[in-house]
Amino acid sequence: MEFSINPSTLKMIRTSFCILVVLAISSFSMMEARDLASKGKTNIEYMALNCRKHTAVLTEFGAVGDGKTSNTKAFKEAITKLAPKAADGGVQLIVPPGKWLTGSFNLTSHFTLFIQKGATILASQDESEYPVVAPLPSYGQGRDAAGPTFASLISGTNLTDVVITGNNGTINGQGKYWWVKYRSGGFKGITRPYTIEIIFSQNVQISNITIIDSPAWNIHPVYCNNVIVKGVTILAPIDSPNTDGINPDSCTNTLIEDCYVVSGDDCIAVKSGWDQFGIKVGMPTQQLSIRRLTCISPDSAGIALGSEMSGGIKDVRIEDITLLQTQSAIRIKTAVGRGGYVKDIFARRFTMKTMKYVFWMSGAYNQHPASGFDPKAMPVITNINYRDMTADNVTQPARLDGFKNDPFTKICMSNIKIDLAAEPKKLLWNCTSISGVSSKVTPKPCSLLPEKGAPVDCAFPVDKIPIESVVLNKCSA
Repeated sequence: MEFSINPSTLKMIRTSFCILVVLAISSFSMMEARDLASKGKTNIEYMALNCRKHTAVLTEFGAVGDGKTSNTKAFKEAITKLAPKAADGGVQLIVPPGKWLTGSFNLTSHFTLFIQKGATILASQDESEYPVVAPLPSYGQGRDAAGPTFASLISGTNLTDVVITGNNGTINGQGKYWWVKYRSGGFKGITRPYTIEIIFSQNVQISNITIIDSPAWNIHPVYCNNVIVKGVTILAPIDSPNTDGINPDSCTNTLIEDCYVVSGDDCIAVKSGWDQFGIKVGMPTQQLSIRRLTCISPDSAGIALGSEMSGGIKDVRIEDITLLQTQSAIRIKTAVGRGGYVKDIFARRFTMKTMKYVFWMSGAYNQHPASGFDPKAMPVITNINYRDMTADNVTQPARLDGFKNDPFTKICMSNIKIDLAAEPKKLLWNCTSISGVSSKVTPKPCSLLPEKGAPVDCAFPVDKIPIESVVLNKCSA
């Protein structure tokens, strides 16, 4: 028996078949999208130094995001297995929503750690999850005590092209355990872990994450070149010990911008090694740009230069800064025996409210590592420029103390208006062993910073450091 189908019926069947195929493909795509979303692959756009060809999600390596299960092994396994693909277009590890308890782990090159919104990397309070490592060569010992240090929560050494970012995911250092034990003297000869420490590396980006309750310093790039720290929020109780926000240390070509820091210590502390150890290593922090920082730190500085500055600090540009209830704006900290220098510092456009000091320089920050520092190693502090600043509710405009036989020189202040607190210090400008000039500054500075002739503007460079011209790429995770 033969069947015949007229052309109009055949056309209808073909059309219906095509519709069914399209619906099936669409349905499969939606199911696949839901599956990817459940695995953390949600195609989130972000900006980075480099995009990655290969992607994995932490759960693929057995991680459990319940806030109780240790995922140290999963983080380490993920990075170990991804590392061989890094040379082939780079790799990224996505941390999806959940609470991911972990101890210390190391990153690799050409790698992105992407922390999604709703995800928290939760730092273990089990000391055994933090390897004990040798102190940095420019410090000679841990910062808390003579001896080694616990490895940082997120570490990396000798890396190229490493990115830690997200869409406002969180790293929780669970610092209270460490603060209490530190204050009670419970750590014998060992230094607390930092949250992020990247060592001897280049092309480093840390951006768009929140860090809370770090055990000690939050972000510490050291001996690095080409570093960007951008859009980072750092939160710690204002009485927490040594919870410095961002500490560029012996780094060249660094940009810190659009960050918000509440800290128990300096919001940013620029460093380059400690006494004889820093002098021997001799790596300065240089070509540093800090801009659009908001800081709250009642017992410390918005930006500190030192006190560990024995390798030198130079060519630092600081602008568009907001300081609230902060002890001082820019504090230069040094001591006899430090050696090194702090020079060519340029700061402008600060807005400050409720400050103990605006300007603070001290040559008597006498914390030293183990014995052996050279008392003849005198730091050089020169060419320090401040301009275009306003401050309200200030207790004392300045405390500036150089060395008796080796003064701090070439200090310039211009276009600065300081409104005093209801009960200010009787001596508004406390100046010893310094020299420089001032212009359009109120209240009138001390006699060691005289006005000379016509009004002047203190220097600020018109060129850019190289990292400021880097254009980030639009990537997805």
